[in-house]
Amino acid sequence: MSGMGGLGRREIAEVREVIRPYVRVTPVVEVRGVDFGIADVPIVLKLELVQHSGSFKARGAFTNLLTRKIPSVGVVAASGGNHGVAVAYAAMRLGVPAKIFVPTVASPAKVAHIRAYGADLAIVGDLYADALAASEAWIERTAALPVHAYDQTETLLGQGTLGMEFAEQATFDTVLVSVGGGGLLGGVAAWFAGTVKVVGVEPESAPTLTRALEAGRPVDAPAGGIAADSLAPRRVGELMFPIARAHAAKVALVSDDAIRRAQEALWSAVRIVAEPGGAAAFAALLSGAYTPAAGERVGVVICGGNSTAVDFGRL
Repeated sequence: MSGMGGLGRREIAEVREVIRPYVRVTPVVEVRGVDFGIADVPIVLKLELVQHSGSFKARGAFTNLLTRKIPSVGVVAASGGNHGVAVAYAAMRLGVPAKIFVPTVASPAKVAHIRAYGADLAIVGDLYADALAASEAWIERTAALPVHAYDQTETLLGQGTLGMEFAEQATFDTVLVSVGGGGLLGGVAAWFAGTVKVVGVEPESAPTLTRALEAGRPVDAPAGGIAADSLAPRRVGELMFPIARAHAAKVALVSDDAIRRAQEALWSAVRIVAEPGGAAAFAALLSGAYTPAAGERVGVVICGGNSTAVDFGRL
């Protein structure tokens, strides 16, 4: 499957068979808006935070490592945290050397996971863009295989398997997906392709897709906020952008306070410990940034849980 070019349902279904032995089918739980003090609509939470490596990123990581030719020097990835954890985990499972670059904003929990999985870790610069630049220099020196966090066909196809799996587990009219570089949104939107309303959710302090849609192309955006280690690249990916423009119905912006409240609400009502990026999609519902119609069934991807009790605060 090396050199795959398409980003459609057929390719996503093929990838799912390839990665099936290596990733979990993550559970869903049905709740209602009244559980959280909002409009009483049915809500289906996709608990991708219990995926191997603690986030959806394992899907894209395994897709890359199982479908591309890996040189003896191994693979290299730049990450705010979760992608690095996933690539380190996949490399460990498959016996491949891995070099991971992360910025100083990466959470201690994610740094600890990368080290525990045996990857060679380098902490470089303040933001994801700094780690990406360092990884590109490493590629030039070593010819290691780059595994991009979001702007890579295989990455998008792997993330698209989440959409396919979610659709098999539950029915919903709308699905809310957190957006950083856009790999998850691009993959999920490629699977649904207009059959379900797909809504991207991103922090106000890192409005990468919002700025791109305004400009008509990926452009630089601010990269800060509480979820900076997972939802704050400099810009969205070139590959996901046309998919989002064609198949994402809306992009909702949420504040850092709304993300914190979403984390607290998920813990209080469902005992889910989501990291900030993992809770962002739910924050759109809780804050009213996305308001469903009466009776609308809403799917929400809780995409990551690489937090510690200290990160979460009061646990």
